[in-house]
Amino acid sequence: MPRVLVTGGAGFIGSNYVRELLSGAYPAWRDAEVTVLDKLTYAGNPANLEAVKDRLTFVHGDICDENLLADLVPGHDVVLNFAAESHVDRSIVSSAEFVRTNVLGVQALMQACLDAGVSRVVQVSTDEVYGSIDTGSWDEETPLAPNSPYSAAKAGGDLIARAYVRTHGLPVSITRSGNNYGPYQYPEKVIPLFVTHLMEGRDVPLFGDGRNVRDWIHVDDHCRGIQVVAEHGEVGEVYHIAGTAELSNLQLIQRLLDACGAGWDRVERVPDRKGHDRRYSLSDAKVRRLGYAPRVAFEDGLLRTARWYEANRDWWEPLKRRTGGADVHSRL
Repeated sequence: MPRVLVTGGAGFIGSNYVRELLSGAYPAWRDAEVTVLDKLTYAGNPANLEAVKDRLTFVHGDICDENLLADLVPGHDVVLNFAAESHVDRSIVSSAEFVRTNVLGVQALMQACLDAGVSRVVQVSTDEVYGSIDTGSWDEETPLAPNSPYSAAKAGGDLIARAYVRTHGLPVSITRSGNNYGPYQYPEKVIPLFVTHLMEGRDVPLFGDGRNVRDWIHVDDHCRGIQVVAEHGEVGEVYHIAGTAELSNLQLIQRLLDACGAGWDRVERVPDRKGHDRRYSLSDAKVRRLGYAPRVAFEDGLLRTARWYEANRDWWEPLKRRTGGADVHSRL
Protein backbone atom coordinates (compact mmCIF):
# COMPACT_ATOMS: atom_id res chain seq x y z
CA MET A 1 0.00 0.00 0.00
CA PRO A 2 1.86 3.13 -1.19
CA ARG A 3 1.95 6.23 0.98
CA VAL A 4 1.45 9.12 -1.43
CA LEU A 5 2.13 12.82 -0.89
CA VAL A 6 0.40 15.13 -3.37
CA THR A 7 1.68 18.69 -3.26
CA GLY A 8 -0.70 21.28 -4.68
CA GLY A 9 -3.45 18.73 -4.20
CA ALA A 10 -6.23 21.30 -3.64
CA GLY A 11 -5.70 22.96 -7.02
CA PHE A 12 -7.44 22.05 -10.26
CA ILE A 13 -5.25 19.23 -11.60
CA GLY A 14 -3.95 18.03 -8.24
CA SER A 15 -7.41 17.71 -6.70
CA ASN A 16 -8.66 15.83 -9.75
CA TYR A 17 -5.77 13.41 -9.35
CA VAL A 18 -6.57 12.91 -5.66
CA ARG A 19 -10.29 12.35 -6.32
CA GLU A 20 -9.49 9.84 -9.06
CA LEU A 21 -6.92 8.02 -6.94
CA LEU A 22 -9.21 7.73 -3.93
CA SER A 23 -12.16 6.67 -6.07
CA GLY A 24 -10.25 3.60 -7.26
CA ALA A 25 -9.52 4.82 -10.79
CA TYR A 26 -5.92 3.58 -10.53
CA PRO A 27 -6.24 -0.08 -9.42
CA ALA A 28 -2.58 -0.64 -8.56
CA TRP A 29 -2.82 2.07 -5.91
CA ARG A 30 -6.38 1.39 -4.82
CA ASP A 31 -5.42 1.23 -1.13
CA ALA A 32 -3.03 4.17 -1.14
CA GLU A 33 -2.71 6.38 1.92
CA VAL A 34 -2.85 9.97 0.70
CA THR A 35 -1.52 13.20 2.16
CA VAL A 36 -2.29 16.51 0.47
CA LEU A 37 -0.06 19.55 1.00
CA ASP A 38 -1.45 22.84 -0.28
CA LYS A 39 -0.79 26.50 0.46
CA LEU A 40 -4.41 27.39 -0.40
CA THR A 41 -3.58 30.40 -2.52
CA TYR A 42 -6.37 31.92 -4.60
CA ALA A 43 -6.49 28.83 -6.85
CA GLY A 44 -6.32 26.23 -4.06
CA ASN A 45 -9.77 25.35 -2.80
CA PRO A 46 -10.68 22.87 -0.02
CA ALA A 47 -14.05 22.43 -1.73
CA ASN A 48 -12.22 20.63 -4.54
CA LEU A 49 -11.51 17.78 -2.09
CA GLU A 50 -14.87 17.75 -0.32
CA ALA A 51 -15.93 14.42 -1.83
CA VAL A 52 -12.86 12.60 -0.46
CA LYS A 53 -11.84 14.72 2.53
CA ASP A 54 -12.47 11.90 5.02
CA ARG A 55 -10.05 9.61 3.18
CA LEU A 56 -6.96 11.79 3.18
CA THR A 57 -4.72 13.79 5.48
CA PHE A 58 -4.65 17.48 4.62
CA VAL A 59 -1.73 19.74 5.54
CA HIS A 60 -1.97 23.50 4.99
CA GLY A 61 1.50 24.63 4.01
CA ASP A 62 4.01 25.79 1.42
CA ILE A 63 6.49 23.64 -0.55
CA CYS A 64 9.04 26.40 0.06
CA ASP A 65 8.88 25.72 3.82
CA GLU A 66 11.92 23.51 4.34
CA ASN A 67 11.17 22.80 8.00
CA LEU A 68 7.63 21.70 7.17
CA LEU A 69 8.88 19.43 4.40
CA ALA A 70 11.50 17.89 6.67
CA ASP A 71 8.71 16.83 9.02
CA LEU A 72 6.14 15.88 6.38
CA VAL A 73 7.94 14.06 3.58
CA PRO A 74 9.50 11.18 5.58
CA GLY A 75 7.27 8.11 5.58
CA HIS A 76 5.94 8.68 2.08
CA ASP A 77 6.83 6.31 -0.74
CA VAL A 78 5.72 8.55 -3.61
CA VAL A 79 5.64 12.33 -4.04
CA LEU A 80 3.76 13.98 -6.92
CA ASN A 81 4.38 17.71 -7.31
CA PHE A 82 1.41 19.61 -8.72
CA ALA A 83 2.19 22.74 -6.69
CA ALA A 84 2.78 25.72 -8.98
CA GLU A 85 1.88 29.25 -9.84
CA SER A 86 0.39 28.57 -13.22
CA HIS A 87 -1.17 31.53 -15.01
CA VAL A 88 0.77 33.28 -17.78
CA ASP A 89 -0.98 36.64 -17.50
CA ARG A 90 -0.37 36.86 -13.76
CA SER A 91 3.32 36.09 -14.34
CA ILE A 92 3.57 38.96 -16.81
CA VAL A 93 2.15 41.37 -14.22
CA SER A 94 4.35 40.05 -11.38
CA SER A 95 6.81 37.18 -11.69
CA ALA A 96 8.46 36.93 -8.26
CA GLU A 97 5.99 34.46 -6.79
CA PHE A 98 6.33 32.26 -9.88
CA VAL A 99 10.07 31.98 -9.41
CA ARG A 100 9.66 31.37 -5.69
CA THR A 101 7.16 28.51 -6.01
CA ASN A 102 8.10 26.98 -9.35
CA VAL A 103 11.88 27.05 -8.86
CA LEU A 104 12.78 27.47 -5.19
CA GLY A 105 9.80 25.37 -4.12
CA VAL A 106 10.85 22.53 -6.40
CA GLN A 107 14.39 22.66 -5.01
CA ALA A 108 13.12 22.52 -1.43
CA LEU A 109 10.85 19.60 -2.28
CA MET A 110 13.53 17.65 -4.15
CA GLN A 111 15.94 18.08 -1.25
CA ALA A 112 13.32 16.89 1.24
CA CYS A 113 12.61 13.85 -0.93
CA LEU A 114 16.32 13.08 -1.14
CA ASP A 115 16.79 13.43 2.61
CA ALA A 116 13.78 11.20 3.27
CA GLY A 117 14.74 8.51 0.78
CA VAL A 118 11.50 8.78 -1.22
CA SER A 119 11.37 5.98 -3.77
CA ARG A 120 9.37 7.75 -6.51
CA VAL A 121 8.93 11.43 -7.43
CA VAL A 122 6.92 12.92 -10.31
CA GLN A 123 7.39 16.56 -11.30
CA VAL A 124 4.30 17.78 -13.18
CA SER A 125 5.14 20.37 -15.82
CA THR A 126 3.89 22.02 -19.01
CA ASP A 127 4.45 22.16 -22.76
CA GLU A 128 5.04 25.91 -22.45
CA VAL A 129 8.67 25.31 -21.43
CA TYR A 130 9.49 24.70 -25.11
CA GLY A 131 8.37 28.11 -26.35
CA SER A 132 6.57 28.02 -29.70
CA ILE A 133 6.66 25.69 -32.70
CA ASP A 134 5.47 26.59 -36.20
CA THR A 135 5.10 23.07 -37.61
CA GLY A 136 5.42 19.52 -36.35
CA SER A 137 5.51 18.51 -32.68
CA TRP A 138 8.03 18.58 -29.87
CA ASP A 139 9.53 15.36 -28.59
CA GLU A 140 11.10 14.99 -25.17
CA GLU A 141 14.60 15.81 -26.46
CA THR A 142 13.60 19.30 -27.64
CA PRO A 143 15.67 22.05 -25.95
CA LEU A 144 13.78 24.28 -23.53
CA ALA A 145 13.08 27.81 -24.80
CA PRO A 146 10.42 29.39 -22.54
CA ASN A 147 9.02 32.81 -23.45
CA SER A 148 7.00 33.92 -20.40
CA PRO A 149 7.99 34.31 -16.75
CA TYR A 150 5.60 31.45 -15.95
CA SER A 151 7.11 29.02 -18.44
CA ALA A 152 10.65 30.10 -17.58
CA ALA A 153 9.97 29.35 -13.91
CA LYS A 154 8.50 25.95 -14.77
CA ALA A 155 11.55 25.17 -16.93
CA GLY A 156 13.76 26.16 -14.01
CA GLY A 157 11.95 23.76 -11.72
CA ASP A 158 12.24 20.96 -14.27
CA LEU A 159 15.98 21.53 -14.54
CA ILE A 160 16.34 21.48 -10.77
CA ALA A 161 14.49 18.14 -10.70
CA ARG A 162 16.72 16.79 -13.47
CA ALA A 163 19.82 17.93 -11.60
CA TYR A 164 18.72 15.99 -8.51
CA VAL A 165 18.47 12.87 -10.68
CA ARG A 166 21.90 13.30 -12.23
CA THR A 167 23.71 14.57 -9.15
CA HIS A 168 22.06 12.61 -6.35
CA GLY A 169 20.22 9.74 -8.04
CA LEU A 170 16.81 10.97 -6.85
CA PRO A 171 14.20 8.84 -8.70
CA VAL A 172 12.32 11.63 -10.51
CA SER A 173 10.32 11.55 -13.73
CA ILE A 174 8.90 14.69 -15.37
CA THR A 175 5.58 14.97 -17.20
CA ARG A 176 4.54 17.76 -19.56
CA SER A 177 1.05 18.30 -20.92
CA GLY A 178 -0.90 20.84 -22.93
CA ASN A 179 -3.85 22.99 -21.86
CA ASN A 180 -6.05 21.21 -19.33
CA TYR A 181 -9.80 21.64 -18.98
CA GLY A 182 -12.55 20.05 -16.91
CA PRO A 183 -14.55 20.58 -13.71
CA TYR A 184 -13.19 22.52 -10.74
CA GLN A 185 -10.89 24.68 -12.88
CA TYR A 186 -10.44 28.17 -11.47
CA PRO A 187 -12.56 30.60 -13.53
CA GLU A 188 -9.66 32.78 -14.66
CA LYS A 189 -8.66 30.07 -17.15
CA VAL A 190 -10.07 30.22 -20.66
CA ILE A 191 -12.76 27.55 -20.78
CA PRO A 192 -14.37 28.18 -17.37
CA LEU A 193 -14.03 31.94 -17.88
CA PHE A 194 -15.88 31.84 -21.19
CA VAL A 195 -18.56 29.45 -19.98
CA THR A 196 -19.26 31.39 -16.79
CA HIS A 197 -19.13 34.81 -18.51
CA LEU A 198 -21.63 33.64 -21.11
CA MET A 199 -23.87 32.26 -18.38
CA GLU A 200 -23.78 35.68 -16.72
CA GLY A 201 -24.64 37.50 -19.94
CA ARG A 202 -21.18 39.02 -20.24
CA ASP A 203 -18.96 39.29 -23.31
CA VAL A 204 -15.79 37.23 -23.60
CA PRO A 205 -12.33 38.53 -24.63
CA LEU A 206 -10.12 37.31 -27.48
CA PHE A 207 -6.42 38.13 -27.83
CA GLY A 208 -5.13 39.39 -31.16
CA ASP A 209 -6.11 37.51 -34.31
CA GLY A 210 -7.14 34.34 -32.45
CA ARG A 211 -4.92 32.08 -34.54
CA ASN A 212 -2.73 30.87 -31.68
CA VAL A 213 -2.93 27.07 -31.45
CA ARG A 214 -3.05 24.96 -28.28
CA ASP A 215 -3.27 21.25 -27.50
CA TRP A 216 -6.29 20.54 -25.26
CA ILE A 217 -6.42 17.65 -22.81
CA HIS A 218 -9.18 16.71 -20.40
CA VAL A 219 -7.91 16.69 -16.83
CA ASP A 220 -8.97 13.04 -16.39
CA ASP A 221 -6.70 12.01 -19.27
CA HIS A 222 -3.83 14.10 -17.95
CA CYS A 223 -4.06 12.58 -14.47
CA ARG A 224 -4.27 9.08 -15.90
CA GLY A 225 -1.09 9.78 -17.86
CA ILE A 226 0.64 11.01 -14.71
CA GLN A 227 -0.36 7.79 -12.97
CA VAL A 228 1.07 5.71 -15.83
CA VAL A 229 4.37 7.56 -15.46
CA ALA A 230 4.31 7.22 -11.66
CA GLU A 231 3.88 3.45 -12.00
CA HIS A 232 5.96 2.68 -15.08
CA GLY A 233 8.07 5.69 -16.05
CA GLU A 234 11.85 5.53 -16.01
CA VAL A 235 13.92 7.61 -13.63
CA GLY A 236 15.27 10.80 -15.20
CA GLU A 237 12.97 10.66 -18.19
CA VAL A 238 10.50 13.26 -19.47
CA TYR A 239 7.08 12.14 -20.75
CA HIS A 240 4.65 14.15 -22.86
CA ILE A 241 0.95 13.64 -22.11
CA ALA A 242 -0.98 14.95 -25.10
CA GLY A 243 -4.70 15.46 -25.53
CA THR A 244 -7.24 14.96 -28.27
CA ALA A 245 -7.51 18.36 -29.96
CA GLU A 246 -5.12 20.95 -31.38
CA LEU A 247 -7.26 24.01 -31.93
CA SER A 248 -6.73 27.65 -32.79
CA ASN A 249 -8.32 30.02 -30.32
CA LEU A 250 -10.87 30.92 -32.99
CA GLN A 251 -11.83 27.25 -33.29
CA LEU A 252 -12.02 26.90 -29.52
CA ILE A 253 -14.25 29.94 -29.18
CA GLN A 254 -16.62 28.60 -31.83
CA ARG A 255 -16.99 25.36 -29.89
CA LEU A 256 -17.54 27.26 -26.64
CA LEU A 257 -20.16 29.49 -28.21
CA ASP A 258 -21.91 26.44 -29.63
CA ALA A 259 -21.86 24.67 -26.26
CA CYS A 260 -23.37 27.72 -24.56
CA GLY A 261 -25.85 28.67 -27.30
CA ALA A 262 -24.21 32.04 -27.97
CA GLY A 263 -22.96 33.91 -31.04
CA TRP A 264 -19.89 35.89 -32.09
CA ASP A 265 -21.55 39.12 -31.02
CA ARG A 266 -20.54 38.11 -27.49
CA VAL A 267 -16.79 38.14 -28.32
CA GLU A 268 -14.69 41.25 -27.69
CA ARG A 269 -11.32 41.58 -29.42
CA VAL A 270 -8.51 42.86 -27.18
CA PRO A 271 -4.79 43.63 -27.74
CA ASP A 272 -2.55 40.59 -27.93
CA ARG A 273 -0.65 39.28 -24.90
CA LYS A 274 3.03 40.20 -24.57
CA GLY A 275 5.26 37.45 -25.96
CA HIS A 276 2.23 35.34 -26.94
CA ASP A 277 3.42 31.92 -28.13
CA ARG A 278 1.91 31.05 -31.50
CA ARG A 279 1.59 27.27 -31.34
CA TYR A 280 2.17 24.35 -28.96
CA SER A 281 2.22 20.70 -30.04
CA LEU A 282 3.44 17.60 -28.22
CA SER A 283 4.46 14.20 -29.55
CA ASP A 284 3.30 11.62 -27.00
CA ALA A 285 4.72 8.43 -28.56
CA LYS A 286 6.96 7.81 -25.56
CA VAL A 287 4.20 7.66 -22.95
CA ARG A 288 1.99 5.67 -25.30
CA ARG A 289 4.63 2.95 -25.20
CA LEU A 290 3.90 2.73 -21.46
CA GLY A 291 0.21 2.12 -22.18
CA TYR A 292 -1.27 5.62 -22.10
CA ALA A 293 -3.70 7.02 -24.66
CA PRO A 294 -6.22 9.83 -24.17
CA ARG A 295 -9.83 8.70 -23.90
CA VAL A 296 -11.93 11.85 -23.66
CA ALA A 297 -12.95 13.24 -27.05
CA PHE A 298 -12.74 17.03 -26.92
CA GLU A 299 -16.30 17.71 -28.06
CA ASP A 300 -17.70 15.39 -25.40
CA GLY A 301 -15.36 16.63 -22.69
CA LEU A 302 -16.11 20.28 -23.46
CA LEU A 303 -19.86 19.75 -23.35
CA ARG A 304 -19.63 17.87 -20.04
CA THR A 305 -17.42 20.63 -18.64
CA ALA A 306 -19.86 23.36 -19.65
CA ARG A 307 -22.73 21.43 -18.08
CA TRP A 308 -20.73 21.03 -14.86
CA TYR A 309 -20.28 24.80 -14.53
CA GLU A 310 -23.95 25.32 -15.26
CA ALA A 311 -24.83 22.93 -12.43
CA ASN A 312 -22.27 24.25 -9.92
CA ARG A 313 -22.71 27.99 -9.74
CA ASP A 314 -22.30 27.81 -5.97
CA TRP A 315 -18.70 26.65 -6.55
CA TRP A 316 -17.54 29.31 -9.04
CA GLU A 317 -19.64 32.39 -8.30
CA PRO A 318 -17.85 33.17 -5.00
CA LEU A 319 -14.49 32.82 -6.75
CA LYS A 320 -15.43 35.32 -9.46
CA ARG A 321 -16.79 37.77 -6.91
CA ARG A 322 -13.49 37.56 -5.05
CA THR A 323 -11.51 38.54 -8.18
CA GLY A 324 -14.02 40.98 -9.64
CA GLY A 325 -14.80 38.65 -12.53
CA ALA A 326 -11.20 37.76 -13.39
CA ASP A 327 -11.22 39.81 -16.62
CA VAL A 328 -7.70 41.20 -16.28
CA HIS A 329 -6.10 37.78 -16.01
CA SER A 330 -8.18 35.74 -18.43
CA ARG A 331 -8.03 36.15 -22.17
CA LEU A 332 -7.26 33.84 -25.08
